[in-house]
Amino acid sequence: MKIEGRLFAAGSAGFASIAAIYWYTAHDPIGTTGLTMSALLAALVAFYTLYTSKRVWPRPEDRLDANIDEADPEYGFFSPHSWWPLVIGVAVMFTALGLVFAVWLIALGVFALVFGLIGWMFEYYRGEFAR
Repeated sequence: MKIEGRLFAAGSAGFASIAAIYWYTAHDPIGTTGLTMSALLAALVAFYTLYTSKRVWPRPEDRLDANIDEADPEYGFFSPHSWWPLVIGVAVMFTALGLVFAVWLIALGVFALVFGLIGWMFEYYRGEFAR
C-alpha cells in the first residue's frame, strides 16, 4: 500500500501547486477552492493508505523480492465479449439527461437500465455462451 500512498501524496502535492499557481494568475476563488479541496482529498487518501501500510502484512506488490506468482491469481471474471455494459452506460446517460431535460427521458432510461441489467445478468444462461 506504500505505492498507492506515495502516488496519492504526489497527486496532492501536484494539486496544491496547481492551486497556488491558479490563485496567483487567475484570482478566482471558486477554482482555487476546488483545486485546494482536491489536494486535501488526495492528502486524506494518502495519509490513510500510508498509515494503514504500516499495520498490514506487506503485499507482493510492496516487496522488491516478490515473484509474480505470489500475487492473488483471481481478480474476478470479466466477460470479454459482452455488449451489456454499453447498454447500461447509455441507459444511465438517458436517465441523467432526463434529470436535466424531461421526465420521459428518465422513464426511458430506467426501462433501458432494467433491460440492460437483466440482459447482463442472464447472458450466460442463453445463446451460444450458455453453460
